[in-house]
Amino acid sequence: MDKNLLDRLYRSFLREDIGRGDLTSEAIFSADQSGRADIVARESFIAAGAEIIGGRVFTTQNPAIEIINPLDDGTEVQPGDLVFSVQGPVIDLLKAERTALNLLQRISGIATFTASFVEKVRDYPVRICDTRKTTPGLRMLEKYGVVVGGGSNHRFNLTDGILIKDNHIAACGSISAAVERVRLRVPHTIRIEVEADTLDQVRECLECGVDIIMLDNMSPATMREAVQIIDGRALVEASGGIVLENLTAVAESGVDIISIGALTHSAPTCDIGMDWS
Repeated sequence: MDKNLLDRLYRSFLREDIGRGDLTSEAIFSADQSGRADIVARESFIAAGAEIIGGRVFTTQNPAIEIINPLDDGTEVQPGDLVFSVQGPVIDLLKAERTALNLLQRISGIATFTASFVEKVRDYPVRICDTRKTTPGLRMLEKYGVVVGGGSNHRFNLTDGILIKDNHIAACGSISAAVERVRLRVPHTIRIEVEADTLDQVRECLECGVDIIMLDNMSPATMREAVQIIDGRALVEASGGIVLENLTAVAESGVDIISIGALTHSAPTCDIGMDWS
């Protein structure tokens, strides 16, 4: 992750929570009073970002804070396990607590949720990917959680690749016209992906020679038919309405990639707390 961007994000998040100051902590503690606290798991989950997210928020608040024994990304934790410890000025530990925990809970939740999808299709030659359905301002962190959970990242933003979607097609008039315009304006080194809602659109994509065909909101049976029609002439991505309950059926259709917006927009957060030690 871009650490310069991370630091700007963390400073912004801390300003949002602290405002003009922590009235409670500053009234109780002196500026030179130090202490130590433990970041502790309250439930089972896969840790993501103990050092680069949770720990870095504390050191962004005050570089004098020491981060002690942060867990490696991907570590499976149980209730009561220590994620990391922090030591430094009491006021700054308390100022950073909520922001650090909020982010750590969110991103570890995404990693844990993603891992459940990856595990379910581990016997199939398919890749689980995220989408751009992320929380504004948190995309880099949320996509990091997906990778920790064993998934892969789709486009980070609109400059990362060509993906001709339904509204592009509707506004342009056809898949063929949209692909033709793209080829006139982008380098030949850029692969072209097109979203197809029907088998007729799949055939039109093949006629255009696109590199990746996204099967959008198709049933597993229709996906299977589409894969047979494509017959290895393009990478095949499945997307839309994919949940754990139908994931195996989608993987069995023969697609190469399964992209799932729920990995980031619907992942439950993990329960993590800070206990004074």
